[in-house]
Amino acid sequence: MTFQPNSSLEQDEVDDIVAETIAENDVALFMKGNELMPQCGYSQRALELLGQYRDDIETVDVLDSLPEFREALSEHSGWETIPQTYVDGEFVGGSDVLAELEERGELESAVRTA
Repeated sequence: MTFQPNSSLEQDEVDDIVAETIAENDVALFMKGNELMPQCGYSQRALELLGQYRDDIETVDVLDSLPEFREALSEHSGWETIPQTYVDGEFVGGSDVLAELEERGELESAVRTA
């Protein structure tokens, strides 16, 4: 028997949340948990990396409807993994990509263009 988390939102609702969040915010981070209490190390790392350069990051906690958020985000990015970062409506990547951009000295310009 496999664990199936309860979903609190319908797929259509999640699709709308994802589309609106990406369209209406310069920097959007879909993460497990929230700004005050990230629920996974990757989400925390993404938040820390972005927070060095931006204080206006819109975060969305995906945990209540994780399967639906994975589906909706996959439609926008082609990736199912969480966290996912979008800048000016464009998919940038997860915490690994943000870390690579930071290592190359490119993260600040990538997130400040928004």
